[in-house]
Amino acid sequence: MEFCRVSPDVKLGKDVKIFAFVNLYGCTIGDNTRIGTFVEIQKNAFIGRNCKISSHTFICEGVTVEDDVFIGHNLTFINDMYPRSTASGGGLQTEADWKVVPTFIRKGASVGSSSTILAGVTVGKGAIVGAGAVVTKDVPPWTIVAGNPARVLRKIEEK
Repeated sequence: MEFCRVSPDVKLGKDVKIFAFVNLYGCTIGDNTRIGTFVEIQKNAFIGRNCKISSHTFICEGVTVEDDVFIGHNLTFINDMYPRSTASGGGLQTEADWKVVPTFIRKGASVGSSSTILAGVTVGKGAIVGAGAVVTKDVPPWTIVAGNPARVLRKIEEK
């Protein structure tokens, strides 16, 4: 794992493949998952088994990615509904000044490259999020969404 930072508190499953320039801390990665180049996964994030996390992706605290999920290149998750740099008193915010809002990518979903997933969203089982989508609300299972904001295009067959 040359040029990677994997902190001792990371829980790695069997046969996890990690490419160069990855930063992992305080997270859990399931068996047979691949983590691409230039990926960061923060504390209290969970990645299931048999996932592919493509390069240049940011997975923040509070994100759960279930088994068999594809995450495209350059994906960004957001975990704060009202982000600010400073607290009401004027100093920089600390963890005590905001609350992590959980986000879920359910089993078998695929999220296209350069998408942004806002805090509190659930992408349903088997759903597909088109490249570049900005997902502002829940995506139903077995549905394709795309656009900014993401809108339902059509249902797909369950597998």
